[in-house]
Amino acid sequence: MLRKKETAPKGLSIIIVGCGKVGSTLLERLSKEGHDITIIDKNTDRVQDLANLYDVMGLIGNGASYSLQKEAGVDTADLLIAVTDSDELNLLCCTIAKHTSNCAAIARVRTPDYSNELLFLQNQLDLAMIINPEREFAREVSRILAMPNALEVNSFAHGQAELVKLKIPSKNMLEGMNISTFASLMNIKTIICAIERSGNVYIPSGKFVMHAGDVISVVSSRNGIKEFFETIGFKTKHVKNTLIIGGGKAAYYLAKRLMHMNVSVKIIERDRSRCEELSVLLPKAIIINGDGTDEELLREEEIDTIESFVPLTGIDEENILLTLHARQLSDAKIVTKINRTSFKDVISSLDLGSVVYPRYITTEAIIAYVRAKTNSQNSNIETLYHMYDHRAEAIEFVVQKNTNVTEIPLKELKLKDNLLVACINRNGQTIIPDGDDCIKVGDSVIIVTTHTGFNDIEDILS
Repeated sequence: MLRKKETAPKGLSIIIVGCGKVGSTLLERLSKEGHDITIIDKNTDRVQDLANLYDVMGLIGNGASYSLQKEAGVDTADLLIAVTDSDELNLLCCTIAKHTSNCAAIARVRTPDYSNELLFLQNQLDLAMIINPEREFAREVSRILAMPNALEVNSFAHGQAELVKLKIPSKNMLEGMNISTFASLMNIKTIICAIERSGNVYIPSGKFVMHAGDVISVVSSRNGIKEFFETIGFKTKHVKNTLIIGGGKAAYYLAKRLMHMNVSVKIIERDRSRCEELSVLLPKAIIINGDGTDEELLREEEIDTIESFVPLTGIDEENILLTLHARQLSDAKIVTKINRTSFKDVISSLDLGSVVYPRYITTEAIIAYVRAKTNSQNSNIETLYHMYDHRAEAIEFVVQKNTNVTEIPLKELKLKDNLLVACINRNGQTIIPDGDDCIKVGDSVIIVTTHTGFNDIEDILS
């Protein structure tokens, strides 16, 4: 056993089994939010390093061991999260925790064989959540390719509202315009809720003037977003074809989603046996056995005319170099997958366009669940997105009862600084609110803020 915090923070008692990329990211985020964390992993050095770095209890061994779970405090824990490299071990860890305690459990399950059975497994094993990072990654990338000018596309209210990030190009109509003028000119209900400029993130007031190069985040209904893009002169139709480098799980899930959108898919994969598997799994895709980093092969596969390009090798450096190479040769929409989170400033300076971090997709879903579990029952966190490298958050609250923020015009509420009520979804209708609108019981409310750690809708009050 490794050392434990002398003073336990206020929050949940959480056990994390598996200290790989996702496990360590979860440990970092959840410990910052004040939860009491215990980690379990078979790798001694990894456990020691993380336990010392974050001042948590660390146990070395098999997380599916009942005796080890008891030592970790499963009897009194609020949540066990299993994110080892093995789906079966994750499910077994959660099953043992559920059948021996009142602990809630979340499992990471990645294998395509289980992809159509996740809801069944979740219900049968009574798990709080089963999350598949590669499938969620594919969903996010497909949303971006459906709106090629966007850097990111996130959805709220079960897809009825969208949060879209884009970069203002030179000579665009938004250049030199302030937020109030933008609001008065738009015939559609759209709100610019956050702006990044020169490394700083702003929740803009009406006087804020936009510049070329600003990265802005916009919230509207799905149709409203399309109208917004058309109004500012951006392309709105999704790509017709894509070239994917690498044939792993993420490539499989992405190709499947894209073909459902009638996008032609071509995959280049080094391993011949994997190519044969993909040919069976994806009969309508073109599968090429070859080295996706070979410049001659990329030319043969018409990288210069392809509409979208997604490098999905297992090596971040290869993905980055492929992106830079494709940007030199074509006008394709490119989405780059990055697994590591170090050197983010360097990556940002390369102007890679749309960059997606699969581990963040996983951790955001889990953090949203954890915050919902710690709230005051006035509201429930439905969705959580970290924005601009965790310097801002977009949170969707479902308001469950009358509180100090309901039935009061927004202009009369004393809201925290650097916070915006960006959208209200009421009975399927997306409302971009003004000062006279009120939050009502049953609403889904989207908050964008540079504050962190909100658990409840009343946290928006100063």
